[in-house]
Amino acid sequence: MKGYLQIHDPLKPKGSVVGIDLGTTNSLVAAVIDGKARCLPADEGDGLLLPSVVHYADNGSVVVGKYAAQLLPQFPHDTIKSVKRFMGKSLGDVETKKLGAYQFATGKGVVRFQVKGGQPVTPIEVSGEILRQLKRKAESYFAGKVEQAVITVPAYFDDAQRQATRDAGRLAGLEVLRLLNEPTAAALAYGLDKGVQGVYAVYDLGGGTFDISILELIDGVFQVKSVGGDSALGGDDFDRAIVQKLMTARGISEPTPQQVASMLQLAQGAKERLTDSETTTLDFEGTPFPVSRADFNEWISSLLAKTGASVRRAIKDAGLTVEQVKGVVLVGGSTRVPAVRSYVAELFGKPALADIDPDQVVALGAAIQADLLTNEARKDEVLLLDVIPLSLGLETMGGVAEKLIPRNSAIPIAQAQVFTTFQDGQTGMDIHVVQGERELVADNRSLARFRLAGIPPMAAGMGRVQVIFRVDADGILSVAAKEETTGLEQKITVKPSHGLTDEEIEQMLLDSIDHAEDDMQRRMLAEQRVEAERLLMDGAKQLKENGDLLSADERKSFEQQLTRLAQITRTETDHEALKAAITEVDGLARPFVERIMDRAIGKAAVGHRMEDF
Repeated sequence: MKGYLQIHDPLKPKGSVVGIDLGTTNSLVAAVIDGKARCLPADEGDGLLLPSVVHYADNGSVVVGKYAAQLLPQFPHDTIKSVKRFMGKSLGDVETKKLGAYQFATGKGVVRFQVKGGQPVTPIEVSGEILRQLKRKAESYFAGKVEQAVITVPAYFDDAQRQATRDAGRLAGLEVLRLLNEPTAAALAYGLDKGVQGVYAVYDLGGGTFDISILELIDGVFQVKSVGGDSALGGDDFDRAIVQKLMTARGISEPTPQQVASMLQLAQGAKERLTDSETTTLDFEGTPFPVSRADFNEWISSLLAKTGASVRRAIKDAGLTVEQVKGVVLVGGSTRVPAVRSYVAELFGKPALADIDPDQVVALGAAIQADLLTNEARKDEVLLLDVIPLSLGLETMGGVAEKLIPRNSAIPIAQAQVFTTFQDGQTGMDIHVVQGERELVADNRSLARFRLAGIPPMAAGMGRVQVIFRVDADGILSVAAKEETTGLEQKITVKPSHGLTDEEIEQMLLDSIDHAEDDMQRRMLAEQRVEAERLLMDGAKQLKENGDLLSADERKSFEQQLTRLAQITRTETDHEALKAAITEVDGLARPFVERIMDRAIGKAAVGHRMEDF
């Protein structure tokens, strides 16, 4: 969590270490100068905000920032905005019919945008251009090289999205010291600047994503208690709400890419003007379209309600009440919208903290973290404890998901559990790693599979395999399985090429709540079926080896009971009924089991005297 690599000279600021907020709508770069974090000019001129827009020209040149944004209406296919929503995703993951002028290249695999001036470009390459511009502007400010950076990501970014962000940094010529969760970065900026203590909520509503984090700040320890969010929610969706109303009013059902780009740009401007004005007008294709703040508030009310659902769930997951939250930190340009601020105040019962610019606070926190990692002259020590958003576990018999690390567990973390063999003579065990909140494997996300072979053949239940899950500070999962009698071990590092999307995580949490009772019933049925199959296997084995201990009638009756149990196991959907059938067969088998035990004792006693025992 802490590391110190170089000395910072306060008299001669070094530009080699910066913090970067790679945003959906705008991006910023910041650094600690003379002991204080500050944002640096990022666009042409002295602008601190760099619009996250990239234009690809016919001649192969690239334009980034406000000039690229100005080219968007004229060249909608060759100008990419909101690229953050596509990071780490395949073409099958994205909804291409949403309002937007993207033109995707055909083929499988990651998203690629078809633009002029060369080959299709990936979201990683587009983001790399944004980061390269931020790096260049920082180098201009410091008159020296910028080589290292802390880059922020949404708390709900999965492994694929985080790796894509890291790769974009590498394309820009940056060594990414750490990927820092955006809400944690905001809390870092507030915590060190204001000296706050206690439980805080970070409400982060940007252009394309929404994050809510509940953090506890005590004596330099920033512990994330829970996280929530929605990656399909942000200021872009506010713009789309305006555009939808405009299209309805004008009777436009199938807009051209140029119309879409123009309407979205006009809607963004109207949204920003409504922050300070009660009314505004969009002039689309020569005809005015009036919009009032009251209308806008109504159009986005359902979107705000979605953020409230995530907030309430995050507070509940943290084991807290709204009253225990000391303050709310606003992050992201979309929190400037008056309706958002009113909604947050109503949600938490107190006005939000917004005295640090919500556009800048994440970049400032990233700069502080970068300085903490590289400046050994700093005396303050800060420990950041983040969490995993979804439970991790493995598949057990009957397709049941056994959770080893519950969601919202602080990382780094390690958990171990011992499992036994299911069959006599079993020499291998398949390890299936899953992620999610549902009770059955089929309802969760498969992450990895591997096999531990070479287990000595033993009776069922005698082989003992310890499975260890480890999640490091970067959120990378590794799984090890070790057979205890031989020391045989197999390990795997879980790195999915396309991990969970933010929408999948949100949907998994919602499904786990909606189906909790049904899931538990299905789990108990699965467990009873495993027990029944074990009893059937053992019964068949004992009939074969010790069937002579039963009379013909007893054997016939026992075989009939096993056949009946096998039929019930295949068809019964009530776990209580199956449990009753197992109990009945177990009771009938008891005299048979006693005779088998007597025979075993008799065999063991052959050749021994009583005093030997």
